[in-house]
Amino acid sequence: MRSFFAKYKFFGLVLLGISSVIVYLFYNALQPAKTLTIYQPTMVNPELVDSTLQYKRKYHTIADFALTNQNGETITQEDYADKIYIADFFFTTCPTICPIMTKNMASIQERIKNFDDVLLLSHSVTPEIDSVAQLKKYAIEKGVDDAKWNLVTGDKKQIYELARKSYLAVKDDGDGGPFDMIHTENFILVDKKKRIRGFYDGTNPEEIEKLMGDLEILRASYEKK
Repeated sequence: MRSFFAKYKFFGLVLLGISSVIVYLFYNALQPAKTLTIYQPTMVNPELVDSTLQYKRKYHTIADFALTNQNGETITQEDYADKIYIADFFFTTCPTICPIMTKNMASIQERIKNFDDVLLLSHSVTPEIDSVAQLKKYAIEKGVDDAKWNLVTGDKKQIYELARKSYLAVKDDGDGGPFDMIHTENFILVDKKKRIRGFYDGTNPEEIEKLMGDLEILRASYEKK
């Protein structure tokens, strides 16, 4: 009897291995594909949403914009057409959360350097201070790759309106007047249709990892189409 089992032991192990692979493949095939939420104003903390948008349940997208980057170039939504991107709000003289956020954004830049479909976009909330020359100096200091990451300045009211009405990222601290100041740690993931797909604490390493995981899910969703 032992000799019989010994004779077919190898065959049995191979059969078991093949069976395990088949079961694994069937299991994965039956699992629903992971998808990300498409955020609408009604799904976000009302404190972060302009009163004109708080009841909007669908079709929310990032508004068109025209701002100036660290190289003095005009950056518009066309520069991000058919791209996934990660946006945030900062200022170069910030001594608190911005250095952490910039460091984490730089780490993301390194991780997406070979992704042709992913870009970064950082908006200055003190454009009166953050001139093109100041942004360029900051970009060099922080290792910004001009091909992947735009630091933008421009009309303060436009930037504040984008933060409040498009990215749903900050509490209402004015409309961009001379003494207004917004400050947020949010990183916002935006898809190729200009829709918000996630919010993340840009100062938290665990949130950065969640962002990177969600980015992979989002990229994979386009590969399947």
